[in-house]
Amino acid sequence: MTTSARTTRVEERRLTARALRAGYPGRTVIDGLDLDLAPGRITMIIGANACGKSTLLGALARLRAPLGGAVELDGEDVARIPRASYARAVGLLPQHPIAPEGITVAELVSRGRHPHRGLFRRWSAEDSAVVDDALQRTGTAELAARPVGDLSGGQRQRVWIAMALAQDPGILLLDEPTTFLDLSHQIEVLDLLRELNTTRGTTIVAVLHDLNLAARYADELVVLAGGRLIAQGAPVDVLTAKVVAEAFALDALVIPDPLTATPLVVPVPGGAHVTADPA
Repeated sequence: MTTSARTTRVEERRLTARALRAGYPGRTVIDGLDLDLAPGRITMIIGANACGKSTLLGALARLRAPLGGAVELDGEDVARIPRASYARAVGLLPQHPIAPEGITVAELVSRGRHPHRGLFRRWSAEDSAVVDDALQRTGTAELAARPVGDLSGGQRQRVWIAMALAQDPGILLLDEPTTFLDLSHQIEVLDLLRELNTTRGTTIVAVLHDLNLAARYADELVVLAGGRLIAQGAPVDVLTAKVVAEAFALDALVIPDPLTATPLVVPVPGGAHVTADPA
C-alpha cells in the first residue's frame, strides 16, 4: 500500500457508552451497556448474529438516538455536539454504502470533506491535500478518474475507506468492512486499517465476523452476547473456549496461531464438548 508524505497524526479522542440502551421502537437490543474504547488502538467488536454489534456501532456513530443512557465523546454527551463537529471527530463506514450512479472515485472521496467546509467555506488547498493523502494511503490514487461502479469489491472498499479518511477523524467506525470480500482483499483492508492506526494514530473500531482475523488485528476485543458485554480486553485474554461457547454456542479449541501467537479458534467437529482451552 502506498503511503503519502503527509504524516500529521490525528487528535486522540475517547468514545464511551454509559448505561446505554439502544434498539428500535418497541425493541431494546442493547440494555445497560458500559463500554470504554481506548484511544489510539484497534478494537474489534465480535459476537453472534443479532447480538447487537451493528446496533452498538450505530449508536456510537449517532445514527440512532439511545433509548437510554448516553454515548460520550471525551466525556461530553454526543447529543449535545453539533453533527458537523461530531463528523469531524468520528467517521463511519456503514455495512452497505451506496455510491451515486456515475460518481468518480475522486468525487466520492472529496465528499469526506463536507463536515469541514460548512455553508460558505470554499474548497481549499488543505482540502485537496487531505483528499490526495486519503487516495495515496488507500492505494486508490490511480483510480481517481474511474467511476466507483466500475471497480472490484476490494477496490470499492478501499475507496470508501478513503472517503472516511478524508473526514480526517480521530475515530473511524467500520461495520463489517470485509464482508463479501475474498480472503486476499480482507487481508488488504485489515492491513490498511493497521497502517492507519500505526502511522496516523487513528482509533479503529470495527465489527468483524471472522474471529481469527479479529484476534490477529485487534489490540482489544469487545465480545457481545444477547446485547450484553460479556468480555473486553486483549485477544489472548478474552478469546477463550469458554467465551466462544457463551457468545457463539460453539464448542471449539482455542490455540496459539503458529504465525502470530494470537488466539486461533478451531471448531470441534460434530459438536464434541470442550470445557477448557489447551495449556
